[in-house]
Amino acid sequence: MLIMDVDGVLTDGGIYYGSAGEELKKFHVHDGYGALKLKRAGVRLGIITGRVSRMVERRASELGFDAVHQNLENKLEAYEAIRAKFGLRDEEIAYIGDDDPDIPVLERVGFSAAPANAMASVLRKVDYVCKATGGSGVMREVAELILRYRR
Repeated sequence: MLIMDVDGVLTDGGIYYGSAGEELKKFHVHDGYGALKLKRAGVRLGIITGRVSRMVERRASELGFDAVHQNLENKLEAYEAIRAKFGLRDEEIAYIGDDDPDIPVLERVGFSAAPANAMASVLRKVDYVCKATGGSGVMREVAELILRYRR
């Protein structure tokens, strides 16, 4: 399973507001294709994010995510719930995060990754630092690694 944060991983971390006050997020099409490739290979997908956004629900639904947990201060609790739901061991899970709230999960999983522009505290903890920055195909880069080494 691949689990990830949203802001700063699937997006560039910016929070955009429309003229009517609606929140907007930009997602990268490369990540969408990475999700499709992972799903075809039987890899489950999950999101754990500290914010709440309808755009996250929509994108996760479009891409067939198996678990979406929003509005969480303690990401480790959501991680444990996902792990238990699917009967997975830590070693069977990869996680992508970019900021301090992600560290407890990054330290538990079998494979951890971060965007190139993640916080220094995160970059020191992960197994892999992506070439891509947040919102620029990070999930696709990690997806390709998983598919390459999973065989």
